[in-house]
Amino acid sequence: MTRWHHWMNRALELAALGEGRTSPNPLVGAVVLDAAGELVGEGFHARAGEPHAEVGALSQAGGRARGGTLVVTLEPCCHHGRTPPCSEAVIGAGVARVVVALTDPDPRVSGQGLAMLRAAGVEVLTGVGEEGARRQNRAFLHRCQEGRPLGILKWAMSLDGRTALPNGQSQWISGSAARRWVHGLRAACDAVIVGGGTVRADNPRLTSRGVRQPEPLRVVLSRELELPARAHLWCQDEGATLVAHGPGASEAARDRLDARGVERLPLERCGPRPLLEALARRGCNQVLWECGPSLAAAALREGCVQEVAAVIAPKLLGGDPARTPLGHLGAETMDGVWGLPSAELAWLKGDLLWRGAVASPPDAP
Repeated sequence: MTRWHHWMNRALELAALGEGRTSPNPLVGAVVLDAAGELVGEGFHARAGEPHAEVGALSQAGGRARGGTLVVTLEPCCHHGRTPPCSEAVIGAGVARVVVALTDPDPRVSGQGLAMLRAAGVEVLTGVGEEGARRQNRAFLHRCQEGRPLGILKWAMSLDGRTALPNGQSQWISGSAARRWVHGLRAACDAVIVGGGTVRADNPRLTSRGVRQPEPLRVVLSRELELPARAHLWCQDEGATLVAHGPGASEAARDRLDARGVERLPLERCGPRPLLEALARRGCNQVLWECGPSLAAAALREGCVQEVAAVIAPKLLGGDPARTPLGHLGAETMDGVWGLPSAELAWLKGDLLWRGAVASPPDAP
């Protein structure tokens, strides 16, 4: 491992401190070394609208940055947004060398920041720690490339594959450690999505229980707004709620939500992909699906799930017919089933967690 990889690993550690708070921006960390190679500044992007990582690290370094090296996880920006261009700050600080892990896929940057640095006589090294930076910013990269947030589908089920008893009761299948893990997962996402059926059956809160402030956006996808008059989600003291619906929703149902001050999002087609495209325009990088089997299957089929996180509890619920996490995915043979080829197994103090990226079936379009 080169010295640049050592300092890039530190920059990645710093970037992780902003998880769940930077959208629509990426996670970015930076360190500044003086001309002798001594660490003189560190910074990370803490929240959208606040100074970027490079600016924080250079500010901490002060005059010792001149002639030194900036190690940063993502290409410095070169456009005016809510903050000034970082590339100009880097040039102004007199840095002699910039080491970058990843080129910014945002079309407003996309190599132009690096070109500006080189034109100013700054030595630029790229690709150092690129794999780790891609993994860390996979949600931001996905939104920039696909036009919708990265989707994580989460469920908890018993050892015999049930998500609820035959009478519908499902609290609590998993243990307290697994529930705390879910709160952390929600905190890392910009929105948590359920369908109308989950609101009717479970009356969820969908919060991180204070792990993150503000709480992630709570989203309900309901074709005709057949929703209960009373629900935890309608009280927005804990977090904001958005209800997306189709053109078939009645005026009376729309008026009821409007009267409660719940934001509505009309969709021409009430489905997972249109919803995520709308959430991307709102700046969401990553969303969590905590929905029922029909909506979960639809989200998978429409390419709106890139990762599955399944908590398996050592309990036997039984019941016929089974209440399972997923509706029909269209597979007729084992050759056509969905897979998680790189899934990892973790222990949550009594429960098992399978988590991995989704691979489409061989015959998927």
